[in-house]
Amino acid sequence: MHIDGLFEGDEPTFSFEFFPPRTEQGERNLQAALSELSGLAPSFVSVTYGAGGSTRERTLAIVTRLRDTYGLEAMAHLTCVGATVPDLRALLNEMRDAGIDNVLALRGDPPVGQEEWTQTKGGFEYSRELVEMIAAEYPFTIGAACFPETHIHAESAEADLEHLAEKVAAGVDFLITQIFFDNAYYFDFVDRARAAGITVPILPGIMPITQAGQVQKMAAMCGSKIPDDLREQLAIRADDSDGVLGLGVAYATLQCSELLAAGAPGIHFITLNRSPATRAILSALRIARPWVRTPA
Repeated sequence: MHIDGLFEGDEPTFSFEFFPPRTEQGERNLQAALSELSGLAPSFVSVTYGAGGSTRERTLAIVTRLRDTYGLEAMAHLTCVGATVPDLRALLNEMRDAGIDNVLALRGDPPVGQEEWTQTKGGFEYSRELVEMIAAEYPFTIGAACFPETHIHAESAEADLEHLAEKVAAGVDFLITQIFFDNAYYFDFVDRARAAGITVPILPGIMPITQAGQVQKMAAMCGSKIPDDLREQLAIRADDSDGVLGLGVAYATLQCSELLAAGAPGIHFITLNRSPATRAILSALRIARPWVRTPA
């Protein structure tokens, strides 16, 4: 099933992002999350891809397991990091031959310990080039990333949007945003994207806060700002893990409700291979159905 067709209905899409675990405990966490979240019947799920192909085989194996064992529509992430063009074609061939219909095409982040992006010899420098190759040679529906608060390596917000428009024109069917904690960035970004001629669905990427230190680290890595009020409330709960989790669930539920009520096509949950927060948020959203409310 091709994901782009899911956005044509009246109901929003709800999707989950997982990552390939590196330890036995991590595998148990993933298994538990899959067992619990699969019952929520997500529209689709995605699996990340380690820098330099470090999780290449596991990514494909998990995508196949999600489809064959759990009956879920699964999308593999694919990055340009540490891969030549023949490497990328080989993996795309594996995906196609395995019956995978969707791919998230990314440039990717530098490997751990490397701050600057470096093009792999014989590889691509830009995600647009990867999109162009996939669109020309493969039958996949193509997703790509976008950045409401501007990519951390972009020259400017305007330049970032110009590059995004070029990438979409190359063959992107839908976009998933980087995580954000202030919906104003998403609404402003969508307005600017539409004004720039970008018409594909723009799916908000939401990461429920479950650990204060973890979210601050991830926000810093991707250039996402944590609102002052939220940061203050996290600090108050610094020694209260249950309090942080409760605040995270409440905050993300309000955030998602506002997004859906304003017309966002769905929510893509960054689960971090954990299920309780995402289960609570999605269950509350399906009860409240904010996307069908008539504005006062």
